[in-house]
Amino acid sequence: MRRVILESPYAGDIKANIEYAKECARDCLRRNEAPMASHLLFTQPGILRDDIPSERALGIAAGHAWTGVADAVVVYTDRGISSGMNAGIERAAQCGIAVIYRSLHD
Repeated sequence: MRRVILESPYAGDIKANIEYAKECARDCLRRNEAPMASHLLFTQPGILRDDIPSERALGIAAGHAWTGVADAVVVYTDRGISSGMNAGIERAAQCGIAVIYRSLHD
C-alpha cells in the first residue's frame, strides 16, 4: 500500500467535514492507499481541541511529522481548500512529496 497524507477541510461545518473526510479515507483505502488523516485522529474527544490555537498548532505539527515518510499528499477539493490544507500542501512541497488533487463528486 502507498502511504498518503489525506488533506480535507476540518474547520467550519465540522460535522459535515468529518463525514467528508471519512468518505475520503474510504476512497484512499479503495485505491490501495494507507491514509493518515491527522485531522480526524487528533481531534477525537480527549486528544486535542481544534478551537484552542496551541492545541491546533500541535496537531498540525504532529500531522506534518508524517510527511517525510509519505509517498504522496492527497488533497480532496470538493469542499474547498482550507488554510490547514494549504499548510499541508506547502509542507509536501518542502519535503519534495507529490501532491495529488482529487474530487469525490466529479
